[in-house]
Amino acid sequence: MDNWMSANRLKLNMDKTELLWAGTRYNMSMLNDSGPSLQLNNVTVKASRYVHVLGVHLSSDLSLDKHICSVSATCFHHLRQLRPIRWSLDADSAATLVHAFVTLHVDYCNAMLAVAPKTTTDRLQRVLNAAARVVSDTKKFDQGLSRLMHQELRWLDIPERVNYKLGVLTHRYLLGKAPVYLSNCFIPVSQVASRRHLRSAARHQLTVPRHRLSTYGRRAFAVAGPTMFNTLPDDLRDPAVSTSTFGQSLKTHLFSAYQHV
Repeated sequence: MDNWMSANRLKLNMDKTELLWAGTRYNMSMLNDSGPSLQLNNVTVKASRYVHVLGVHLSSDLSLDKHICSVSATCFHHLRQLRPIRWSLDADSAATLVHAFVTLHVDYCNAMLAVAPKTTTDRLQRVLNAAARVVSDTKKFDQGLSRLMHQELRWLDIPERVNYKLGVLTHRYLLGKAPVYLSNCFIPVSQVASRRHLRSAARHQLTVPRHRLSTYGRRAFAVAGPTMFNTLPDDLRDPAVSTSTFGQSLKTHLFSAYQHV
């Protein structure tokens, strides 16, 4: 590893090198402690139960509990700082501060929350609910929270925010604007020789790869992205739709679900 990094003009920082063995909880229970260690340049890197990568906390069982706890704690800290000064801010200024210190953290890498259980998304939803209270300067038990978030602030709930991110990333790839390493994640049905005659090919649907575990496999980006994209209306899946138009139409489509609640 050190030789590869040196050949690519990179330097391996042993002080920041972390090792994580990932797997199901049953598989991890078969390992001693957190798993075998790694020997690099006479330095032993011990396996950890959690690692921090690009602002995301990953655990050995691939759950996001640690990450959700960290995001929630950070957001509630900022909300507690904003609440005492809310009286001196107008609505636009409060919304700007909440977006900078709260919703930005909630939306960061939220595609990892695809197909997450409701118990997980509800914890972040409570953060959004509290943020909406700060922006609107209302109290915790005031009524009309759903109308406030969906009609006045035009905020999506956590599951819809995740679907919005998945849809935008998928559409950007279809327009050739996504990184090359995502090329194997999105394969149109029309490009599969044995499926070109199917109705789904004419409807611009994507192939969904087979997966074994519903708790892990369907959370993979290569599965969650095409699955979500295939549920969109036919006019949204049209490759001729521009990025800006797709984003606006997708948000309108997601908001339409709240009209039936």
